[in-house]
Amino acid sequence: MSENRETELLAKVPDGLFIGGEWLAADGGRTLKVYDPATGEVVKEIADAAPGDGKAALDAAVDAFPSWSQTPARERAELLRRAFDLLQERKEEFALLMTIEMGKPLAEARGEVGYGGEFLRWFSEETSRIQGRYGANPEGTGRMIVTQHPVGPCFLITPWNFPLAMATRKIAPALAAGCTVVIKPAELTPLTTLYFVKLLEDAGLPKGVVNVFTTSTSGAVSEPIIRDPRLRKLSFTGSTEVGRRLLEQSAQGVLRTSMELGGNAPFIVFEDADLDKAVDGAILAKFRNIGQACTAANRFIVHRSVAEEFARRVTERVEGFRIGRGTEDGVVIGPLIDDRAVAKASALVQDAVSRGATVTTGGSAVDGPGTFYEPTVVTDVRPGSDILREEIFGPVLAIIPFDDEDEAVRVANDTEFGLISYVFTESLSRGQRMIERLETGMMGLNVGVASNAAAPFGGWKSSGLGREGGFEGIHEYLQTKYTLTPNPF
Repeated sequence: MSENRETELLAKVPDGLFIGGEWLAADGGRTLKVYDPATGEVVKEIADAAPGDGKAALDAAVDAFPSWSQTPARERAELLRRAFDLLQERKEEFALLMTIEMGKPLAEARGEVGYGGEFLRWFSEETSRIQGRYGANPEGTGRMIVTQHPVGPCFLITPWNFPLAMATRKIAPALAAGCTVVIKPAELTPLTTLYFVKLLEDAGLPKGVVNVFTTSTSGAVSEPIIRDPRLRKLSFTGSTEVGRRLLEQSAQGVLRTSMELGGNAPFIVFEDADLDKAVDGAILAKFRNIGQACTAANRFIVHRSVAEEFARRVTERVEGFRIGRGTEDGVVIGPLIDDRAVAKASALVQDAVSRGATVTTGGSAVDGPGTFYEPTVVTDVRPGSDILREEIFGPVLAIIPFDDEDEAVRVANDTEFGLISYVFTESLSRGQRMIERLETGMMGLNVGVASNAAAPFGGWKSSGLGREGGFEGIHEYLQTKYTLTPNPF
């Protein structure tokens, strides 16, 4: 990959805050540094917002809301469609930018551009399908009119691991519904969102409809926005711990909230599974995005009769993975996002081994520049191991044997989380039972990736509230009004 190409791309990315249709410096001229996790080098300095900047962004969204909420659905749709088309034209730039600031291999970054773009296309098509209903009340004394209305100004907080898709998954339905937004990308990967907002500006975005700030003091800047009575919606993707704090802050204003929080996904392989499919699915479910996904399989619950063969096959596949900077040809495992992520993966593996588990490949941090951890397979993980309770968020595949279906279900459900589960079985009836028995908001049956812009993404239990994507996604940004009129006859 040409160094000049990277330099030219980074020069195109705005380094300011986008408030009221203008790119501005932060209050006091503060800046923060963005790093390449593969090298540890600074790639760009950008504005570091203060609380006053956050208030200015909300002011702009509030001012723009009356006009945008009354903009015809077709015009809102056309803006989103233009943004989709521009994203296809610039897909290589966005893919490279994500690889630079987050570390994922370039091929996976291209996949995220495709996935993220689909939210723009899907919700551009949903703008004109916001419907209500009309009909007589049961007593026949009047007519009921039910209408849907945009909820109001929204605050969107996105994570670092999918910097484009998480932005489009929130911005697109908000704009489709007629809402205005303030978006705060993660401090670790803000460049993709800044460049995407520049794309929206190029697509004809009216002033104040989307505002973005970047900051190194997220709590100090975000809390006043959340507590401001003019804000009507908060959407957050991130850890359950932070989500709980944000819900507490949101309670005072009785905000509409969407929370896509942590996961601890089980990946169940039954004795009748097609092992070729199961291994392929395992590689996708575990090592996509270097394991740094809330949907990543965390606990591989494998029937004892096939556990040894399954472990042998995945170990063989993982041993062939190339580690390196995501821009290099053939790289499968890029860097983890920072030193803390490497330390966490190391600690979880060491704890499992101390309790009797076996590492069949990997198991160590990689020396040299960058924050790399070897892709790892751990077998015979024992009950009580930290790796079974905590979200790994790294390239570590942990295998637990089981003996019967009831045990598999018990182990799979033995977690406070319930975002997604994966099941591999050739039995139709067993697959249907798993749909009924697993405590999960999503499920992949004989597939290792289930996310789709047309599907409702979200979890049960401590994995969150609300849904993103699908028909359900736009309703998170709408509120219902019921009107009774006299009987016209």
